[in-house]
Amino acid sequence: MQLRALMYFDELVRTNSMRGAAENLNVAATAVSRQIENLEHYFGTPLVERSNRGIKLTAAGELLAARAGRTFRELEHVHQLIDDLQGLQRGKVVIYANGATVANLLAPVLAQFSLRYPRLRFEVAITSARQAIEALAAAEADLVVTLFAQKISGMKVRLRSEITYDLITSAKHPIAVQAEVSLKEIAALPLAMPDKSFGARQAFEEQFAKIGVELDPVFVTGSLEMLKELVLREAAVTLLPALTVQRELEMGLLAAIPISAGKGVRTAIDLCVAPDRQLSFAAGKLVDFIEAFMRGASSPASARRAKKSV
Repeated sequence: MQLRALMYFDELVRTNSMRGAAENLNVAATAVSRQIENLEHYFGTPLVERSNRGIKLTAAGELLAARAGRTFRELEHVHQLIDDLQGLQRGKVVIYANGATVANLLAPVLAQFSLRYPRLRFEVAITSARQAIEALAAAEADLVVTLFAQKISGMKVRLRSEITYDLITSAKHPIAVQAEVSLKEIAALPLAMPDKSFGARQAFEEQFAKIGVELDPVFVTGSLEMLKELVLREAAVTLLPALTVQRELEMGLLAAIPISAGKGVRTAIDLCVAPDRQLSFAAGKLVDFIEAFMRGASSPASARRAKKSV
């Protein structure tokens, strides 16, 4: 079986069309058809069903498609490792991040890292925690940074850190001058919160329930940008890690107030890699860089610096 036949089959799966695959491969449609027939002869079973509406994979075709896709991704990874052996500091790192909160934590890290290694390229996908871990297991992602990740096979937690949620208000809000704020005080304010599908919102609900308070937010949204905008316009306050609004804190637009009596919401953030894949030069350097950042961001000194910046 030739690698070319698998390449043609993989392109056919992606385009769902003999003609489309042929155009992308810059060959005749008959050449694609012939390679598919070669594969079917090799495996001894039909892989696709042809019709006027296009092609449909058989059960055997579905199985081969999943394996072929992973095989090509692994080959790309080997190519990167070979580049590394030649001392070429180039390549691309694919990162899956769980949600807008993690994306905002990652953005300053990637910005700093890119300035240090300008020849590297980055692709960041924002997904659910499960989709991120599945992408890692399928070799679609080099690394994953996620909140509330479930323990499943195909992942290794390189570092687990903890982020704390503060009350985020407009710098003009009367409560912004307080050194700390209680949960009961927060519950009495107009709140903007993520919807209940978010793990952070569930953690908030549990913490407030412990003091017998049921949250009644004025605004519910899945958008971090919307949460920030509502707070900036003084329509509401919200709960977020201070690092996700660091720029606004430094500009004096927002204030981050710790929750008193040690009752603040804390959530684990995981940096994950595949247990059985060697990281490329680019991915390995980035993982080390993110790990150092996460360790620093979780320290008490870092939290104090964030507070002083407002």
